[in-house]
Amino acid sequence: MWKLALDYVIAEARQHGIRLLLSLVNNLQAYGGKSQYVKWAWQEGVGLSSSNDSFFFDPSIRTYFKNYIKTVLTRKNTITGIEYRNDPSIFGWELINEPRCMSDPSGDTLQGWIDEMSTFVKMIDKNHLLTVGLEGFYGPNDPKSSTVNPELWASRLGSDFIRNSKISHIDFASVHIYPDHWFHEQVFEDQLKFVYKWMLSHIEDGDEVLKKPVLFSEFGLSKTNQNFSLSDREKMHRAVLDIIYKSAKRNRSGAGALVWQFLVGGMKEFSDEYGMVPWESSSTPHVFIEQSCRLANAKGWTQLDVSFKEHC
Repeated sequence: MWKLALDYVIAEARQHGIRLLLSLVNNLQAYGGKSQYVKWAWQEGVGLSSSNDSFFFDPSIRTYFKNYIKTVLTRKNTITGIEYRNDPSIFGWELINEPRCMSDPSGDTLQGWIDEMSTFVKMIDKNHLLTVGLEGFYGPNDPKSSTVNPELWASRLGSDFIRNSKISHIDFASVHIYPDHWFHEQVFEDQLKFVYKWMLSHIEDGDEVLKKPVLFSEFGLSKTNQNFSLSDREKMHRAVLDIIYKSAKRNRSGAGALVWQFLVGGMKEFSDEYGMVPWESSSTPHVFIEQSCRLANAKGWTQLDVSFKEHC
């Protein structure tokens, strides 16, 4: 059933000129995540450990995941007739959403997994870009772990932004921005200051160390925060988008930002504390339309697509 649903999503994206960044698995339990693979192996009696982190080191689970990757990438869409690995509607693949392997804070286990799985993906699909899906935390041996990371805990999660993103098969770096989740006691203005530091640090990394684009693939402000207001959320949105625009205009590595998460009416069951229906606020859509237009103008894309002129 999920296959047919994804066929439809990709076909609709193709119809409307939308490009998709598809995540291959979730570190969290939502939608099954890595826990589901561990459960399958444990039930079959082949799992080495019931720990969620065995997803990264158990050879049986690695085989399960590789079989899944091959099935997805080589699937022929029943609507368009195009194999996923050949479909230009797919912008790229994300290996795993927000990977953490806390049983090995050195980062070696996760690094080995990313290296192996990125090689496997590229062996099957050389047409699409590939990213990890990182939150962007610096590892324990990176000097920025003590100066840029939210707090000490962020360097002990088994992930390492620079090290993980340097892997040759990783085409662009990914970073998330959730200061309200990382700093529960900070007031909004202090969280906003962190956003600037966090983004500029990672753009600098893309320019000077990685030599790769950096996509801020998730950002948002939770509506469950104390004193939450739409104006604060839009202020954060504008701050993120302004930094991206300035980076793009200067041809720096800050390549884009994807807000988490836009929904349409009737999707409440799929929402979380960051979900929003854009047109429920009269000003929210304008913020993102304006960003699309100024990026298009900065890059000269308005000459390529007449539809821009209808909106900008």
